[in-house]
Amino acid sequence: MANVQLIDIGPEEQGQRIDNFLLRILKGVPRSHVYRLLRTGQVRVNKGRVKAEYRLAQDDQVRIPPVRTANPPRVPKLSAQQQVCLADCIVYEDDRLLVFDKPTGMAVHGGSGIRSGLIETLRAMRPKAPFFELVHRLDRETSGILLIAKKRSELRFLHSKLREGEVRKHYLALLAGHWSRRTTKIDIALRKNIKRSGERVVLADTGG
Repeated sequence: MANVQLIDIGPEEQGQRIDNFLLRILKGVPRSHVYRLLRTGQVRVNKGRVKAEYRLAQDDQVRIPPVRTANPPRVPKLSAQQQVCLADCIVYEDDRLLVFDKPTGMAVHGGSGIRSGLIETLRAMRPKAPFFELVHRLDRETSGILLIAKKRSELRFLHSKLREGEVRKHYLALLAGHWSRRTTKIDIALRKNIKRSGERVVLADTGG
């Protein structure tokens, strides 16, 4: 059971909806309970009640009451060699962005039967980093460039570019056999499957 939290909003959180802010802060708390806290006025902004759609402003102070949270997911401890391997996959980094060359077989985040993924591992490697969020995702078996924002303003900026179609994505596939035509449209039905572990996979299937 966490104590009362008083959080001062900085430039990275401004413009974010209060409900999304709480869902990020109160990891492990059911969404229904987060919205109940807002609806009953237990969450206050500048000592006043707010609705779920309220957008935070810089210098706002958010009061969060004591809330029982779930235990955070365990992230396996990494050996020095594993940390070096992950560090070698970072192809670019500045104070706003980290660009990671994700190998095949690595999940980008935990869930669906996967204990932890790349984003949880990076947070564990850099516990003092204030912000790490995926800009987009890649399938577990897909290797390639993954963008990770180190500031919320950068996350919003890149999301807007993705929405506006200003980001070009290129995928390469390894084929067996002879490619007869220069351009081919592939239109195949897909079916979602869930493995025993809970992991979701998508396969080509005529019944999909």
